[in-house]
Amino acid sequence: MDGVNGVRPAQHPTALKVQRELGDAFEVLEFPEGTRSAVDAAAAVGVDVAQIVKSLVFRAADDRPVIAYVSGANRADENRLSGLAGTPLSKADAHFVRNTTGFAIGGVSPARRIEGALTFIDSDLAALGELWAAAGTPTAVFRLTFGDLQRLTGGKVADIALRA
Repeated sequence: MDGVNGVRPAQHPTALKVQRELGDAFEVLEFPEGTRSAVDAAAAVGVDVAQIVKSLVFRAADDRPVIAYVSGANRADENRLSGLAGTPLSKADAHFVRNTTGFAIGGVSPARRIEGALTFIDSDLAALGELWAAAGTPTAVFRLTFGDLQRLTGGKVADIALRA
């Protein structure tokens, strides 16, 4: 994809750090139009929004981070997540997200396990082949599979999507 529509290999220092963490098995790409939201990322990459892995960070009552990796087509069921975590949850602010994950909102990457975090993976992602996830910045993503997501994050697969 190098150079196509401005897409380029990682150049931002944070995206380069994620690339080093991931190694040669993955390629971090930067999209000038941005990948901050699932809709933006899907449009930039050219895939269905369901294939985008949203990284949602919550704050547990004991101040541990709870991370939910959710299909871009889904909303997380906060009550179900709270039950799985065994503690009340609140939305994490930007300061908490950066301090606990090392990433800013819009760039939280599943490239590594977050120390002390309770981590959950949306079971709906298992049915999809190719997935795309944040790579440290609001313009960087990388391609992975559901198995890769499990291996990288150590997350527990659960039905965490909000159902109507």
